[in-house]
Amino acid sequence: MAGEAADAFDPGQVQEFISHSEAETGQIVARLAPLLSPGDVVALRGDLGAGKTVIVKAIAAALGATGPVTSPSFTLMNRYDTPAMPIYHFDFYRIGSAVEALGIGVDEYLQGDGVCLIEWPEKIEQLLPDSYYDISIGIPDYAGSPHLRRLRMQKVVLKHAGAGD
Repeated sequence: MAGEAADAFDPGQVQEFISHSEAETGQIVARLAPLLSPGDVVALRGDLGAGKTVIVKAIAAALGATGPVTSPSFTLMNRYDTPAMPIYHFDFYRIGSAVEALGIGVDEYLQGDGVCLIEWPEKIEQLLPDSYYDISIGIPDYAGSPHLRRLRMQKVVLKHAGAGD
């Protein structure tokens, strides 16, 4: 399984996938789960209704979470327990700034004892760690193919000015 996951998702490259259904989207992103460990962050980008929570459900199931996985739109964070580590699912659609996210303690979860799955990460971009997974999901033709999704997955490793000099 880990070999298949590594072959299916190479964190050293930007990879793009086309999905024709929620189930297929789930199968694609579940391949990332074996690579995740405590302290990892997954940034989930996409418009409302694109399928960010579908991605969270797939990753949670692949990591062994049981019970419902729902969007924390009003609570801002849900926790799902897995045999290996907790999952912290954040939805920052309703927050105004990174300062507001700090006010709810997001910094205690980033690089912590579990994996953080973050919807609307652009709201807290400056708080993201130097290395994180980034998944973008979009609907390329809503009118003609409303179930079709384009996924772009990559591992982001920020290089800072002066590093390696």
